[in-house]
Amino acid sequence: MSSHVISTPTTRTTGEPGERILRYTLGERVNHWFAAFTYSYCLITGLAFWSPYMYWLAAIVGGGPTARFWHPWLGLAFTASMFWMYQMWDRDMRITEADRRWAAAMKSYIENDDQNLPPEGRFNYGQKLFFWLMFYGIILLLISGIGLWFVEGIPWSLRWLRYLSVTVHVVAAMATIGGFIIHVYMGTAMVRGGFTSIIRGEVSTAWAKTHHRLWYEEVSKRQTPPGQAGTRR
Repeated sequence: MSSHVISTPTTRTTGEPGERILRYTLGERVNHWFAAFTYSYCLITGLAFWSPYMYWLAAIVGGGPTARFWHPWLGLAFTASMFWMYQMWDRDMRITEADRRWAAAMKSYIENDDQNLPPEGRFNYGQKLFFWLMFYGIILLLISGIGLWFVEGIPWSLRWLRYLSVTVHVVAAMATIGGFIIHVYMGTAMVRGGFTSIIRGEVSTAWAKTHHRLWYEEVSKRQTPPGQAGTRR
């Protein structure tokens, strides 16, 4: 493998077999796993509060009182993580014409027929939908969660706000849980190399060209030395 320094998502590539490029920076990876931890904690404790049949989950995180204390605080931490993620990935997560073409060919993706999929950028259409689901979901969870956190401050004459907070919180939670399950499944079982990329930060050029060709070509073009563009294949 040719030697080169991996420092940013625009690492120089030559497309040589076995070469690896940086897909996620250290900051992106740290924030991703911080978000995963805080969301998982809120998921476990939230399910424990939601149904008496799931209250046993509270024992995993220290019991009911402990879960009740930390649930809103880690919810705020997850919110901060999502807004940090938005700041880093806002441009990458915007829906483009390439995404619409990819969505139209989603049957090929479901059938694991990647060769017939239109090329995609750094994130594919499904990843972008998941990101926006979680981003707007956490906004609803934050607003409704504040109503539940300080429920004693809502006067009885406005008790409908209590009921609305419960309803919105549950619906938003169920939506994000569904997206989270799909995200974990796709990242660990469906797309080989996806899980290790968010741990190590790097992927092979072959993987990049197969799953995110437009992103690979953008990175390669940006780092191609002047006068050598015509030598690339």
